[in-house]
Amino acid sequence: MPASLARPVTWWRRQSLRLRVTAAATAVLALALAASAYVFVAVLGEALVRGIDDQVYQRGREIVALSDANRLSDPVVSSDNTIVEVLDREGRIVDATPNTDRLVPLLPAATREAAVRTGSPLFLDGRPYALPGPLRVRALSADHGVTVIVARSFAEVESSMVTIGHVLIAGMPLLLALLAAVAWLVVGRTLRPIALLRRGAAEVGGTARSRRLPVPEARDEVHALATTLNDMLGRLEEADARQRALVSDAAHELRSPLASIRLQLEVALSHPEGQDWTETAEGVLEDTLRLSRLAEDLLALARLDEGRLGRREPVDLVSMARRTAERYGLDLDLAPGVAPAVASPVVAVPVVLGDTLDLRRVLANLVDNALRHAASAVRIGVRAEGSVAELTVTDDGPGIRPEDRERVFDRFTRLDDARSRDDGGAGLGLAIVRTTVEAHGGTVHLEDASPGLRAVVRLPLAR
Repeated sequence: MPASLARPVTWWRRQSLRLRVTAAATAVLALALAASAYVFVAVLGEALVRGIDDQVYQRGREIVALSDANRLSDPVVSSDNTIVEVLDREGRIVDATPNTDRLVPLLPAATREAAVRTGSPLFLDGRPYALPGPLRVRALSADHGVTVIVARSFAEVESSMVTIGHVLIAGMPLLLALLAAVAWLVVGRTLRPIALLRRGAAEVGGTARSRRLPVPEARDEVHALATTLNDMLGRLEEADARQRALVSDAAHELRSPLASIRLQLEVALSHPEGQDWTETAEGVLEDTLRLSRLAEDLLALARLDEGRLGRREPVDLVSMARRTAERYGLDLDLAPGVAPAVASPVVAVPVVLGDTLDLRRVLANLVDNALRHAASAVRIGVRAEGSVAELTVTDDGPGIRPEDRERVFDRFTRLDDARSRDDGGAGLGLAIVRTTVEAHGGTVHLEDASPGLRAVVRLPLAR
């Protein structure tokens, strides 16, 4: 863009929205008014000219009728300041109104013949004939070679058009200024809710996360914007609360193994001669493994919270369940007609799209949780129903009360406060299960198995 154009464009972009909208609206109104004024003047002028032409023609037809009937008076009676000349075959004026010359015709012979032939009215300067202003003239043919010339002054129309032009020239700027002022006020009132939103957003900070932006009463676009922003603030506040709770809970979980490691090392260093270093190393290794598992769980949650899946590939749930059951020594229940991918192609195969490692972690976490509470047996089940694959893990333990079956999916949640951390884990297993399943577009819930508890994972089948 040339530098001469870049500066005005830059200046325009730096102006306020209110000024730009008002200026644009005013410019559009100015163009509309100018176009309307032009069309109005053109149409009005044409209408006035047509009106004079009709009057001249009607008067001419009357004179022609009187001439053909030999009833013309001498002089011809003037009507509405209309000028009439009656010429014989030789072009001499034989009759006329008192307000015209009786010696020189208004139209020369050649012009007169052309006007009679075409029947079109003409403009004629009346000053050479001692008549004020322009004239609108028409020539009509009568019997016996008689020609009737009828004219009327155009000064009235000119005066009217000049007056209208002066009114428009003087009134349009005033009207435009009035419209610009109204546009300025209307735009300012329209943008006032946005200014309130801006001030409300400026007041939302780290110490006022629960504040909400003002919502205007009008059900317009600004109302929708304010509602959307408040919903966004609510989601941000909820995410911030979850993050703070996660950091707090993670710090609390990290404190226990770190304190245990420190205590064991301090005791060993304080009494090295009586210390069983193998036992100390095993204790430190156990706490280190706990820290490693907790770190892996936190990293998995952080990745899943971003909605990112490692890979999307076909995953055979039956093969995965069979390998898990063999590793843990568990029972595997397959619904009728369900088999691994290596079976006959006519048999239904529950295959889903997702990350194999993540789905294995889901199943392993459910099995670990079931084994921790089972009395004697844990079963893994797989079946396909419509467009959904269902994976279940069932134990015969004490189960969970219905009001707590959703709460156990929260992070760092333990229902048995008396249970040791070594036995109960960090409380992230089921949270990872739900986050992973939802990232794959599925659902997970707990239900009564009578006796025991059943975890049900539902995932969409791959097409």
